[in-house]
Amino acid sequence: MSHDSPSQIPVRSAGLRFGLVAARFNQPLVDGLLARALTVLQAAGVREKDIRVIRVPGSHEVPWAAQQLAKASRCDCVIALGVLIGGDTNHHEMVGASVSQALQSIALTTGVPMINGVVVAHTSAQARARCVGKINRGAEFAQAALEMAALRSTFRRNKKS
Repeated sequence: MSHDSPSQIPVRSAGLRFGLVAARFNQPLVDGLLARALTVLQAAGVREKDIRVIRVPGSHEVPWAAQQLAKASRCDCVIALGVLIGGDTNHHEMVGASVSQALQSIALTTGVPMINGVVVAHTSAQARARCVGKINRGAEFAQAALEMAALRSTFRRNKKS
């Protein structure tokens, strides 16, 4: 996993709406991602009423809830959050790949950008570093969501012209 984050660009967040779907499995780590993402969204000026947070049991359930948000609400972008940590099998990699493919499919079929914030790590230490440590993936996911929501808004405005 790269430590080289993309450069940030300023985003006009007025009126943009965000959905966040967060798994409860590995909850302390996911809560760290969620808190850091919310901090960035709020610092960018996104109003609390324009942010909807949904909790689901685990990362495998995240895509379904993300799809429901994309279809039923007026979200400009959905951030999917979860943490998968390796164990004695490669189950975490299989779930991670499945979730990634599902989120991409949802984004392409609904037209609502999906930010894949499901961290897949080999060890608990790696997961902690990315979720509550020095590597602030939650902030990176939120920044990407701001940019994609603004881009979606631009395309929607151009379509009306």
